[in-house]
Amino acid sequence: MPKEVDPHYQYSPNLRSEVSAFLPTNFQKVLEVGCSYGTFRKNLEQANEYWGIEPNVVVANEASQHLDKVLSGLFEEVLDQLPDAYFDLVICNDVIEHMADPDQFLELIKLKMCSGASLVGSIPNVRHISNLKGLLIQKDWQYEDAGILDRTHLKFFTQKSLKNLFLSHGFRIDKISGINDISSRAFFPRVFARLLYLILGDDIRYVQIGFRVNL
Repeated sequence: MPKEVDPHYQYSPNLRSEVSAFLPTNFQKVLEVGCSYGTFRKNLEQANEYWGIEPNVVVANEASQHLDKVLSGLFEEVLDQLPDAYFDLVICNDVIEHMADPDQFLELIKLKMCSGASLVGSIPNVRHISNLKGLLIQKDWQYEDAGILDRTHLKFFTQKSLKNLFLSHGFRIDKISGINDISSRAFFPRVFARLLYLILGDDIRYVQIGFRVNL
């Protein structure tokens, strides 16, 4: 997460149901880093203990109405309040790209996860066809208020680089794939887009990458 909270950042109450497909079968003690309003919990059918971390105090207060315990602050600020080897599921929906040091985060979060625990979430796909068009055709890279090139993003990932990140920290890849397939017709003619899929890979179809990795 960023070192300072942007007071103008727009928090979304989106359920992110597409990420629920990456949830493991069994879990009891859940931690969501960057929990926003706490609405993702509605995707978890089984009873569980659900903690959240949220840097925006106003949003954290709202999340506390839905989660069992919410810590207000940046991850590194509340780290000592998290029990060691405790959580069997950690959720990071569009969070890692906001961190200045994802490598440090992955090492620290492992200390809070029990053996066999899962890390689940999503991250923007910098290889999405819209971004490739801007970079390769328009020869431009413009930060925006939202989306893949959100100006609050500090890191950018492809599916391959995300896999390598997890593997380098001892996680086992259980499931990783593109989510949120945005029609290519908005960016290239359909025939040309299909040709690009064949040449560049099917991953360019997806705005985000969903993942489940295990300790």
